[in-house]
Amino acid sequence: MSSNPNVRLLIAEDEKNLGLVLQKELSRVGHQVTLVHDAEAAIKTATEGEFDVALLDIMMPGRSGLEVLRELRQLEQPPEVLMMTGHATVETALQAMKLGAYDYLTKPCHIRELEAIINKAYEKRQLRLENMILQSRLTYKEKAPDIVVQSQKMSDVMSLVRKIAASNATVLVTGDSGTGKELVANTVHCFSPRNGGPFIDISCAAIQETLLESELFGYEPGAFTGARKRKLGLLELAHGGTLFLDEIGEMSLTLQSKLLRVLETQTFYRVGGTKKVEVDVRFIAATNRDLNQDVAQGKFRSDLLFRINNFTIKLPALSERPEDIPALAEHFLGLVSGGDRVHLSENAMQVLMNYSWPGNVRELRNVIERAVILSTGPELGAEDLPIELRAHRMVFVDPEESDESMAGNLDEMRRKQILSVLEQTGWHQGKASEILGISPSTLYRQLKSYGLTRSRRLHEQAF
Repeated sequence: MSSNPNVRLLIAEDEKNLGLVLQKELSRVGHQVTLVHDAEAAIKTATEGEFDVALLDIMMPGRSGLEVLRELRQLEQPPEVLMMTGHATVETALQAMKLGAYDYLTKPCHIRELEAIINKAYEKRQLRLENMILQSRLTYKEKAPDIVVQSQKMSDVMSLVRKIAASNATVLVTGDSGTGKELVANTVHCFSPRNGGPFIDISCAAIQETLLESELFGYEPGAFTGARKRKLGLLELAHGGTLFLDEIGEMSLTLQSKLLRVLETQTFYRVGGTKKVEVDVRFIAATNRDLNQDVAQGKFRSDLLFRINNFTIKLPALSERPEDIPALAEHFLGLVSGGDRVHLSENAMQVLMNYSWPGNVRELRNVIERAVILSTGPELGAEDLPIELRAHRMVFVDPEESDESMAGNLDEMRRKQILSVLEQTGWHQGKASEILGISPSTLYRQLKSYGLTRSRRLHEQAF
């Protein structure tokens, strides 16, 4: 804890001169002091704002300080309360402590003594809030980044990540699905000065708009049906750390405008709330869409795009960095197989190298996991890999052959590839077109061009 924290302090003191002195002296040491002079004003101010510590005089006009204490303890996140009086008795002191007061002071008190007690009360409240936040974070695993880099393209990306991480700037990570955008965002966080804070992530595409707003901003009791108690949003859970907004292009325009305000002011209101909540959060967003095109089509706010892309990290597709495939495959093999010694055969590795990987790194991991589960021995062969990978093997042609001969060979190989995939799928053209990476209409045209039909093939096999 800081030795001199910036405490949000509420003082309720009916002696105006004393109240002004306390306000002046405690503001001088850096606290944010709000002064009121009666019980009703103290309750109203504490309800409308949020305070870390409240300093209450027991004897005030109307309701007593003990009644104010009782009201403040009913708040969702109450301040720690210090009671102060010039008429100290053991009975009132005990009553105040039973009602939940942090401490009890008698007038006159020295400013240094008062400041020390205020700081201790503040620390107690911070520990209580941190414990509540940690309990809420249990459902959000903070994963350590684990990026395998062999290619020059990814080395350049990691170099940029390290430079950007040192700042507090908002970052936009772009790239196709499965390229590792969340992993890179987590790495930015871990290389940043905020690495001691939380890394909270949310997919804007996976949650409908109304629920996404509640997840981000939290809500107050009674904000909607079923909201029985206050829930902290991800913005508060990410306080002091990083909030990762995956697939930000899927966010509605209404929610985009609310997010823009948070980015600009680091403040927001919970759903159904009237108290402004302040946070200290770094934002990293990611998308596989062309946000400039979305702006042109009116699907994404231009001012939000300007705000989130202070720095842009573009991730290459796995097909653009094949040098990373062997290292990634071995890495995933180690993760999936655990302590068992499992390795890839040369043929299996060649199949992996020759595949186009439309699903990128995520697809590679899924393929390795599937192969390990289905394999029966310590070596994974090409036969342990999915059909679509084996069907997509690249064709190597002798460079000394003529163009006409080369074209003929490629055409024949393409015909055989289509025929092989059709037989593997029981002539299901939808599945075959998906494996071949072409549309059903393109497959239909190629079948017509090659004169391939199931009945003709059965006739050929009969002879």
